[in-house]
Amino acid sequence: MAHVEWKSIIGTVAPTLATALGGPLAGMAVNAVSQAVLGKPGASEAQVEQAIIGANNPEILLKLKQAEAAFATRMLELNIDLDNLTAADRDSARQREVTIKDWMPRVLAVLYTVAYFTALALLWKYPVQDKARDLLNTLFGILSAAQMAIIGYYFGSSAGSAKKSELMETMSMRKP
Repeated sequence: MAHVEWKSIIGTVAPTLATALGGPLAGMAVNAVSQAVLGKPGASEAQVEQAIIGANNPEILLKLKQAEAAFATRMLELNIDLDNLTAADRDSARQREVTIKDWMPRVLAVLYTVAYFTALALLWKYPVQDKARDLLNTLFGILSAAQMAIIGYYFGSSAGSAKKSELMETMSMRKP
C-alpha cells in the first residue's frame, strides 16, 4: 500500500512527473524524482519510495516541485507531449478491447464503481472508528483514483474535452 502512497504524494505535488511515472517515460521520471529527493539519479523505486515516505520534511515537497519544473522543461526540449502519450496509451487500450472483444475492462469498471459507491454509502451510514480512519482515507484515495481513470477511459479526460471544446469554438468562428 505504501507503493501507492508515494506516487499519490508525487501526483499531488508534481502531477507531470506522476503522469510520466505511469507511462513510457517512467525511467526518466524516477530518475528526476531520485535526483530531487536523494541527490543522485539511478535510485530504485524502492529507494525513492522510502525517501519520500520516510521524510517528514517540507523541503522534499519543494524539491519535488523543482524537479517537476525541470522535468517539464526537459520534455519541452525533447518535444515530448505527455498529454498525447497518455492519450495514445489510452487509445491503444481501447483499440485492444475492440479488436479482441475483451469484456474484462467493463467488468472491472463496473466492480470498481459498485465498490466505490457502496463504500461511500457505508461511510455515510456508519461512524468510522479513529483507528480505521487512515486506512479508509487510503482506500478512498485508491478507489477515487481508479474511478477517475474509469471515467477518463470510457468518457474521455477533461484535457481532451477542453481541447475538443476549443476546436469546436474555433471551427464555429470560421463559419460565415
